[in-house]
Amino acid sequence: MQTVETLNEGLKRAYRLTIPAKDIDARVDQELKSIAPQVRMPGFRPGKVPANLVRKMHGEALEAQALQNAVQDGVQQLMSEQKIRPAMQPSVELTEGGQGKDAVVTVEVETLPEVPEAKLEGLKIERLTVEADEAMLDEAVLKLAAGQKSFDPAPAKHQAEKGDLVVMDYLGTVDGEPFEGGKGEGMSIELGSGRLIPGFEDQLVGVKANDEKTVKVTFPAEYPVDYLKGRDAVFAVVVNEVQTAKPVKADDAFAQSMGLEGIGQLRELMKNQVEQELNGLTRTHMKRQLLDQLAAQHDFPVPESMVEAEFDQIWKQLQHEASHEEDPEAALAEMEKEKDEYRAIAERRVRLGLLLSEIGQKNGVAVNQQEMHQLVMQAAQQYRPDERQRFVDYIRENPMAAAQLRAPLFEDKVVDHLFGQAEIKERKVARAELEAAVEAEDGHVHGPDCDHDHDHDHGAKPKKAAAKKPAAKKAADKPAAKKVAPAKKPAKKG
Repeated sequence: MQTVETLNEGLKRAYRLTIPAKDIDARVDQELKSIAPQVRMPGFRPGKVPANLVRKMHGEALEAQALQNAVQDGVQQLMSEQKIRPAMQPSVELTEGGQGKDAVVTVEVETLPEVPEAKLEGLKIERLTVEADEAMLDEAVLKLAAGQKSFDPAPAKHQAEKGDLVVMDYLGTVDGEPFEGGKGEGMSIELGSGRLIPGFEDQLVGVKANDEKTVKVTFPAEYPVDYLKGRDAVFAVVVNEVQTAKPVKADDAFAQSMGLEGIGQLRELMKNQVEQELNGLTRTHMKRQLLDQLAAQHDFPVPESMVEAEFDQIWKQLQHEASHEEDPEAALAEMEKEKDEYRAIAERRVRLGLLLSEIGQKNGVAVNQQEMHQLVMQAAQQYRPDERQRFVDYIRENPMAAAQLRAPLFEDKVVDHLFGQAEIKERKVARAELEAAVEAEDGHVHGPDCDHDHDHDHGAKPKKAAAKKPAAKKAADKPAAKKVAPAKKPAKKG
C-alpha cells in the first residue's frame, strides 16, 4: 500500500492510499479457496466445482468484500503507522477502483490534541454547607404527602382548576383523520402535572363534568412517533368527571400507610434525603468552581468535529426546551441571537473533557470492574424485565456504549482527585444562599463523557443581565422532562 499525506494543518490530516489491484485479487483468491469446498453445482461432486466457475458465480460479491476489507485494513494500518489518535470516526472515500484496477482511497481525520501538563497549583474552592433544619423536613414531608394525595368527586358545576383531576374520553385527529393511539376512554389527568403535550392541560382548565371540549395542540418536534412530530392535532374531549384533591395530612396515619411506625420514622428518612440533596448542591457548586479555574488556566486547540458534535447536542436540547415555552418562536429567536456563545460553550466542554481525561489517566484514576457492573445493572433497571439482559449484552459487546456509560463515574472520580489537591474552605450558609449560588452559575452541564472517543459536557452558560429569558436558556443544564400526548406510549426499545 502506498500512502501520501495531502493535508497537515493543525489537527486536520488527509491521506491518499493506493491499494494495488494484485493485493485485492490475492484476497479474492484466498476467499475463493475458503468457500470452494462448500460450493455445490449440478454435475459436480461437492467441493469439486472448478475455481473459474466459483469465481463466475461469486466473484462480484467476493471482490466487493475484498475491496471493503482491504480499505478497512489500510485505514487501520495508516492510523498505526502515523500514530494517529482520531478525535472522531475518519472520513473514508473510494475515489478510484474497479475490477483489475488499483483502489485509491482518500482519508480525512482530525487528531486528538496533545493535552498540555495540567496546571493544578493554587486551586481554591469554597464549600458551602447547609444543615437540614425542621422547616426543611416539614416541607419535604408535605411534598411527599402531596404526591400521595387522593381525590373526591367535585360538585356538578365545579370548574376544573390546576391540581384537579379530570377524567375524560378523547379522540384525536391530524388533518381530519384519526391516528393510531389517538383515542382513549376514562383517562385521568391531574391538571398542571405536565404529563401531556404542551398546551393540552391548559385548555382543560375551566371544564365541568359532561362538558365537550375541542383541544388544539401541536406535537413537539422530538415526539417519539415520527409521523406526528411537529404536526397540528385536534382532540375532541368529553369530560366524564372532575375531582378535587383531598386535604393533605402528614401525620402518623399517613406514615403508617407507607409501612412505617409513625411520622417520626418518616421524618428521619426524609432527613437523610434532604441531606443528600443539600450535599448534591454543595458538590455541584464546588465542581463548577473547579471547572471554571481549569478552563481559565488551560487553552489548547480542540478538534472542530468534536466541537460540532457537542454543539449539535446542546442545540437539540435547547430546541426541545423552546418547544415547551408559551411562545416557542420567541424562545427560538432568543437562542439564535446567542448561537455563537453556545458554540463557544461547546468548545469549552470539549477542552475540559479532554483535560479531565488526561488528568485521570496520568493519575491512575479508573472505574473498576465491580463499579462498572453496578453501572450496567443500574442502567438496565430503566428497561422492561424482559429487555434487561439484552441491554447488558449490548453493553458488553459494544465498547463505545460501555465507555459512554462509564464516563460520568470516571469524571466524578477525577473531580474527587482534584478536590484532594485543592485548598478548600468551608462556610455554613442558609439553603437560599446555596441555591442562589448554584442558580447564578446555572448553565453548567455535568455528567460528560471523559473518554476520548465521545462528547464532553462541560461548560457555562453565557451570563446576561437580569432580563427574563425563555426556559430554553437553561436547557443545556438539565434533561428535558419526557412528555406524551394523550395517545398510547410507544414501547421502550432496547
